[in-house]
Amino acid sequence: MKTYFDSSAFAKRFVEEAGAAEVEKLCLQTTVLCLGVISVPEIISALNRRKREQTLTGKQYAESKQRLAADINDAEVVYLNEAIIRKSISVLEKNSIQTLDALHIACALECGAKLFVSADLKQLKAAKHSGLPTRQV
Repeated sequence: MKTYFDSSAFAKRFVEEAGAAEVEKLCLQTTVLCLGVISVPEIISALNRRKREQTLTGKQYAESKQRLAADINDAEVVYLNEAIIRKSISVLEKNSIQTLDALHIACALECGAKLFVSADLKQLKAAKHSGLPTRQV
């Protein structure tokens, strides 16, 4: 199954928190892993925040960053283009969500994802409203 993970969900592959086991399970069931190009800086930002807060060591940060790079190599990365910008505008006009959340939904629509995975309830509601099957982690 072609599955799109937003940053809030995919980051759970690199930090132990609620939903991490479900993300791993979904990754194993996924035939095509889709990520938006914006996921990389978002996940790096989250990892850096944990490092600053000292809930992640420098070694753990480096290992997580390396694992993220490996996952990106195996993923279908969705890059921003005119069609995605148009779709994100439509999502924003129909839902009360943040810009990056709308961009993730637009990326999922553009790549033809059969499942949209997120930890963000408002984003999941907007994704479902946009016609995507969803899963909360």
